Amino acid sequence: MHQGDKREPRLDTLNAANDSAAPDEDDVSDEVAQETDPSAFDALDRQTVLEAQVADLTDRLLRAAAETENIRKRAERERDETRKYAVTRFAEDMLGVADNMARALEAVDDKLRHDEALKGLIDGVDLTAKELASVLERHGIKQIDPAGEKFDPNLHQAMFEIEDAEAEPGSVVKVLRTGYTIGDRLLRPAMVGVAKKPA
Repeated sequence: MHQGDKREPRLDTLNAANDSAAPDEDDVSDEVAQETDPSAFDALDRQTVLEAQVADLTDRLLRAAAETENIRKRAERERDETRKYAVTRFAEDMLGVADNMARALEAVDDKLRHDEALKGLIDGVDLTAKELASVLERHGIKQIDPAGEKFDPNLHQAMFEIEDAEAEPGSVVKVLRTGYTIGDRLLRPAMVGVAKKPA
C-alpha cells in the first residue's frame, strides 16, 4: 500500500468507539427494571404491613394487660368487701339482742341497783352488753349515737319533731333506737326525735 492512499476507516473500529461512548442497552434496561421492579415495591409494602401489624398487636397486648389488671383489682376489691360485709345478716340479728339488753338495763331504777340480791344479776347483764358491743366493734360494727348532733338523713331516721327553745332546730334531741354502721356502710339508721322552733 502506498502512503498516499486514503482508506475508509474500518467499520469495526467505529463500532468499538460508538460502544465506548454510548451506554450499553443492557445496562439501561437493567436500571429501568430495577426502578420498576415489582418485587422492590412488594418488599416495601410488606414491611409497612408488618410494621402496622406489630403496632396493632402491641396495642392489643397492652389493652389486654390493662384489662387483666382491672379484673384482678376488681376481684380483689369484691373479695375484700365480701369478707368485710359477710357478717351483715348475723350482725343485724345480734342488734336485736343488744337492744333488749339495753332496754333491760334502762328499766332498772337506782333502788334496784343497790339491792344486794339483784346487784350481781344487773352487773352480769351490764358486762354482757359491754362484751357484745366490744365483739361487734371488733368486726367493724359501730354504734351511731347522734344525741345533740345535726340530723343526717343518711344515718338517722326522724320519727317525730319536738318543739325545743334551747336546742338548735334540726338537731337530734332524743334517740329512740341506736343506729349502727358496718365498715363504711349503714347497717341500721338511728331512730331519733328532731328539735324544731317553738310555734
